[in-house]
Amino acid sequence: MKEITNIYLVGPMGSGKTTIGNKLAKELKLNFYDTDKEIELKTGVEISYIFEKEGEAGFRIREKEAIRKLTKLESIVLSTGGGSIINKEVRENLKDTGIIIFLEASIEKQLLQTGYNDNRPLLNNGDKRSKLEKLYKLRKPIYKNIADIEINTNNKNIKRIIEDIKKKLNLFKKNNKRKG
Repeated sequence: MKEITNIYLVGPMGSGKTTIGNKLAKELKLNFYDTDKEIELKTGVEISYIFEKEGEAGFRIREKEAIRKLTKLESIVLSTGGGSIINKEVRENLKDTGIIIFLEASIEKQLLQTGYNDNRPLLNNGDKRSKLEKLYKLRKPIYKNIADIEINTNNKNIKRIIEDIKKKLNLFKKNNKRKG
């Protein structure tokens, strides 16, 4: 069995998965992938267009397939979509092939990070705060259940978050001999 070399970031919209993942990958000298960006590259259209034409169900099928392909790679940091973990196959795939890091963020931070971005189909139309609260209430137990490591991103700059992740990764690797 080979050592697990993949790192998967899970968490709500606006928790910083893409920004943190990109920086973490550079520091660890790993390749970085973002599931939404990979889907956009493959389809040639934005996520919002996929939601408009295929609905959330169509998008989730594409997301599951993208994650299945990306988790076959080695030595990567992968930023997953906030809702990807609702799919049992995705959860099992992530758990079997990498170390899962849950980036926890308050509703206020999520609002701040997503407030000016119209490319968040689940937040368009209506009260963003109540939508974020509802999604987080549903998904947080799943994030916590599958996570190997939890990182609270509230009131921390990216440098501090990366330091926290690296410390916890080292501890996890030292104390946990889970193999892929």
